[in-house]
Amino acid sequence: MNDTRPADWRNYEDFSLGVATNRLPATDTLVDKTMRIVFASGDVAQFVFTAKHDVAWSLRDAAGADWYEAIEVAPDVLFVDMTFARAPKEALTLIINLRSGRVLSVRCRVRDTAPAGEPRVAQDFDTGLIGDGSAVPTAMEPAPTRDLIGLRAFYDYSPNHVYEHIYMSSERYAWQCLKGVQRGHGDVDLATTYKFDDDLYLFTFREFRIPVASVFFYNMKTLRSTGKFLGITGAGRIENQPAGAFIDKRSMTTYPDGLAPV
Repeated sequence: MNDTRPADWRNYEDFSLGVATNRLPATDTLVDKTMRIVFASGDVAQFVFTAKHDVAWSLRDAAGADWYEAIEVAPDVLFVDMTFARAPKEALTLIINLRSGRVLSVRCRVRDTAPAGEPRVAQDFDTGLIGDGSAVPTAMEPAPTRDLIGLRAFYDYSPNHVYEHIYMSSERYAWQCLKGVQRGHGDVDLATTYKFDDDLYLFTFREFRIPVASVFFYNMKTLRSTGKFLGITGAGRIENQPAGAFIDKRSMTTYPDGLAPV
């Protein structure tokens, strides 16, 4: 834990309670389906979805049967989140376009210690294709984007949870709690944003003050945010918690030539 944080700073479980109130429901659309994914890194994974929350998987030289959840976040686009009994410090999120075959993955890792100046929870990104990797999709390949830089928006997770985000650069964002147990608290944390398709984004952040990271899918057409947090509670437990919000865009800052953020 971070002993340098303010004495009144809330633990992960304090603010995560109730943040899934406005989340989209899970779907069983993957049940009885088998999916092979070839990633740009060279990894090949296979998933057999045996029930609404049960998946058998193999990746590299590892395999297992674990919990998953799938949510339809846009037409034919699924937010699939997985945890691993054999590796409780890790979680995997897949954004899957069933129509185009495009896949974007985020692996969250709670490290025993973090290098100086880095958050405790790390994230790794990869893109992939459903099938044997030989298909040429018509949809764009997910890639890092600067589209959100300058956006200021409110995120309404529940009647008791409202946060403000300001997307400062390609590397950082600022947040503050407008309503909830963290009211008055805020910070600037490391963030990564990918464009998955038109008006569809993956936004992730990694906090410094407490060991927690998040993965959120933004549908800017429907103004819905669907995601999760992976972090360590005040008691030292690792928890993977769902979250979801309505997005309220408030303003957009533009930058003149030569003064754009990194």
